[in-house]
Amino acid sequence: MTDEVLFRREGVAGVTSLNRPKAIHALTLAMCEAMTAQLAAWADDAAIKVVLIGHAEGRGFCSGGDINLLRHSALTDGGAAGKRFFFEEYRLNDLLFNYTKPVVAFMDGITMGGGVGISQPAKYRVATPATRFAMPETGIGLFPDVGGGWYLSRLEGHVGQYLALTGARLDGAECLWAGLATHYLPAEALAEAKARIAKGESADTVLPDLSVVPPDPKIAAHAADIRRHFSFDTLEQVLASLEADSSQWAASQLATLRSKSPQACKVALRQLAQSQKLDTFTQNMAMEYRIGSRVLVLPDFAEGVRAVIVDKDNAPRWNPATPDGVTDEMVDAIFAPLAPAEEWKPL
Repeated sequence: MTDEVLFRREGVAGVTSLNRPKAIHALTLAMCEAMTAQLAAWADDAAIKVVLIGHAEGRGFCSGGDINLLRHSALTDGGAAGKRFFFEEYRLNDLLFNYTKPVVAFMDGITMGGGVGISQPAKYRVATPATRFAMPETGIGLFPDVGGGWYLSRLEGHVGQYLALTGARLDGAECLWAGLATHYLPAEALAEAKARIAKGESADTVLPDLSVVPPDPKIAAHAADIRRHFSFDTLEQVLASLEADSSQWAASQLATLRSKSPQACKVALRQLAQSQKLDTFTQNMAMEYRIGSRVLVLPDFAEGVRAVIVDKDNAPRWNPATPDGVTDEMVDAIFAPLAPAEEWKPL
């Protein structure tokens, strides 16, 4: 086990606290493995009636996965360590999605990437005024994984396509509006919520009791714009639609999209379209593992991390550099089945 994630029993609750504050609780392989093992044990423990997932301290719930490990793997071992991380992280995501006991995730603060993967499977997803939700992967040549294909493709009004392509950040009120959160609580109510649930009160009673009316969601003002511009099947159509709109909002989205990896954007659109056709979350994770195994070792990922996280020059040199350079055949290859022995499998 690792001290990067802490576990304790409190009343009828199994409590998980992410504990990497300097990294905003970004998930490591050891954290994923420890959480999977503990959740499996709690599933068989009759005394545990509910699982609470939060963070120990610091300004965010979970900022993502171990990006530095993934980049190092892409550059040094052909992606072997990175694939192992994805394999175990996706098993954790799948375990949470199919968990037999209710899970309450407290999305207090930054909730991005891997943090989305361990909060969205929960039956109860609590946003706060501090929540900052995003799937920003297209900006580093990746894609909205950890189940992002499943969750984002099922949001109303093509909000999922908008979030997947642009990496836009939502606050807590916007998460509730979009359906990414089930409740909105003030920060000062979180301790009481956790204590009451741990004492045996149902989350169905506690969370509505402590919820407050959030501010008006800013994104709602652009719901019609999002539906109009992000409902297309191809990246080229999305870009053309935004180009034909003279509004400042459309110009801002267009500039954002032009900064993203064209390959990653095309992969994300295909991912969401494919996920909508799948029957189970487990099938979605098998698909996303195929994508992750390929994208990890393509040039855009290492380059995107270099530009955004390592050198921080924010000037990635994407390859291909333009949408028309990313062919259907290239995307097909990213989604193709792996060798049978390499395919992802749930627990």
